[in-house]
Amino acid sequence: MKVVKGASMRWFSKFAVAAACAFLQACATPPAVAPLTPSAVTEARQPVTILISIDAFRPDYLAHGNTPNLDALAAGGVQATMRPSYPTLTFPNHTTLVTGLRPDHHGIVANTFRDPARPGEKFYNKDLSALDPFWWAQEEPLWITAEKAGIRSGTMFWPGEEAAHGNVRPSDWARFDPNFTSAQRVLTLEDWMRRPAALRPKFMTLYFDDVDKTGHKQGPMAPETIAAVRHIDALIGGLRDTLSGLGQPVNFVIVSDHGMRDVEPDKAVLLQKILPSESYDLVFYGPLAAIAPKPGHEEAVARALTAPNPLMTCWRKADVPAAFAYGRSPRVAPIICQGIRGGDVLPGAPTNKGEHGYDIDDPEMTALFLVNGPAFRRDARIPVKFDNVDLYPMLARLVGVAPLPNDGNAATLAPLLAAR
Repeated sequence: MKVVKGASMRWFSKFAVAAACAFLQACATPPAVAPLTPSAVTEARQPVTILISIDAFRPDYLAHGNTPNLDALAAGGVQATMRPSYPTLTFPNHTTLVTGLRPDHHGIVANTFRDPARPGEKFYNKDLSALDPFWWAQEEPLWITAEKAGIRSGTMFWPGEEAAHGNVRPSDWARFDPNFTSAQRVLTLEDWMRRPAALRPKFMTLYFDDVDKTGHKQGPMAPETIAAVRHIDALIGGLRDTLSGLGQPVNFVIVSDHGMRDVEPDKAVLLQKILPSESYDLVFYGPLAAIAPKPGHEEAVARALTAPNPLMTCWRKADVPAAFAYGRSPRVAPIICQGIRGGDVLPGAPTNKGEHGYDIDDPEMTALFLVNGPAFRRDARIPVKFDNVDLYPMLARLVGVAPLPNDGNAATLAPLLAAR
């Protein structure tokens, strides 16, 4: 197309003069309506609740100069620690946090398990089987209860969020994608908060897995893991600042599912040295192993595994210690073997440098608990350490719904909440 430069420049000049005159006239002419008052410009936002999980974040990562944002939130809020539920694995404990139920009761008894009602099938947290609502039907997470009560929720990669409960899902959710970075997850929450009031979630969850992934590969106190801790701390600081800039009050509930400890390869138990491979199925393995003897081998496998061993303790599921509240679900394998702290129960040599899955009273399995926001009393007295099932009743009250029957004690964290 031929461009006539002179004509276009003259058109622009006339337009510019006309625009300038209009601007000057507008400046000189008093407005026809009264100016907006500050209250009309600034929306008075109600507090939202954000539940953040930093997978495998040990409480002792705090206060060493690597977590200035979390340290500041702790200084202005309340910090304690939580005893995880058994087994100290990711999917069971994340489900416990949003239901208040022990794994035996909510049915997500491990990251990998089977159900007699579905012979030949297996739940595995890293494949499409985890999307099947069948595995999640024994529990109702808090975001579903909120949606049923008309409270909009948004979940950002919390384990279990992808499974529908009947026809109910969170108003906002995303299918897990390991390539969707932690920074992108935070940006998603920030975008939710920029919406009109009617479309903003009142309850949100946010899941970070950087510390867990790096801790497994490098060890819990490796420089790379501490760098991951710093990264997540910075992202939480950025989220706090963005929401503050929007004038959005937030009740932060920041937790982890469990801790992480160094693997000691000389403490590994190699199952092939104890049992013929054709005598059992290994449902899952690691610091904790679940074993299903094959038909005709039940007694021989049980005798071999429950014999005294300095590196592990094995139980028939009915004999798992009562303190673990585990083994009554039909989804728990017939035999559970627990490695000693730092050990593994494996089909081959260990490959990870860091692990979780040890007993619930292992100090390095302890989980983070940190709250900050207008709903919380900074002078509240709560136990220095409490069971993670006690979190759910407090969360339900924050969100504004009645808690469903659960295994938690509502009195444990009730002192944290300011009177309404």
